[in-house]
Amino acid sequence: MNRLLLLFFIIFNLNIQAQTEKNDKLYFSDALVMHLPKYNKEAKAAYRHRRFEEAESLFDTLVETKLKGTRIDNFKFLDLNGKEVALYNYKKPVYLLTYASWCIPGKGEIPALNELAEKYRDRIDFVILFWDKKETAKELSKQFNSYINVLYVDETRNNHSYVVKNLKHSLGLPTCYLIAGNREIMDIKRTVFHPYGISKEKSFQLNYEAIDSAISNNLIQNHQNKEDIKLSVISPK
Repeated sequence: MNRLLLLFFIIFNLNIQAQTEKNDKLYFSDALVMHLPKYNKEAKAAYRHRRFEEAESLFDTLVETKLKGTRIDNFKFLDLNGKEVALYNYKKPVYLLTYASWCIPGKGEIPALNELAEKYRDRIDFVILFWDKKETAKELSKQFNSYINVLYVDETRNNHSYVVKNLKHSLGLPTCYLIAGNREIMDIKRTVFHPYGISKEKSFQLNYEAIDSAISNNLIQNHQNKEDIKLSVISPK
């Protein structure tokens, strides 16, 4: 009886703590309002004086100290049928990659994404977001397998300005958002463009290793650690 009461109070306190953390969590869009102006000013100065390493360092610092750990907003997009899809519709951790038709990915990037989407299909939701018209997004979607959700936002219609402002105009593109199942942003990465002259096989290998590492370290490992903590707390000795 005492053990059951103890278990009840532990679960109750965990629920209260989780609810408190949820209510206190800073949203991604709010963090951008607070910290993006300073970053933009410093980054523009660095790029203007061709201090590219400094500019990259500024981005990494912004992500590491101001954006990681915030809660992603429930942004709304459109699927290829023109139906609105909310980011919170996805219940698993999300690998969100923003693209545009004029921003061509590395030759090994899409094959690597396709293979990893199949590998993690039961544990991760892969979402490709195009900043393009519906017709263009449909055509580009043919490159991706069925395990990748292809969505789009058409800026010319001016009905998703909030999404465009926060996900495109803030950090540019292509940009990858690693989002845990509780909507917490685990990391934000810019796509790394590899040297033009490397082979397709080498490009595939580099992209596969980079994406797989990001998923394993930020989504799979993090999710498993949280599950292990829960089990260790509620399981009687």
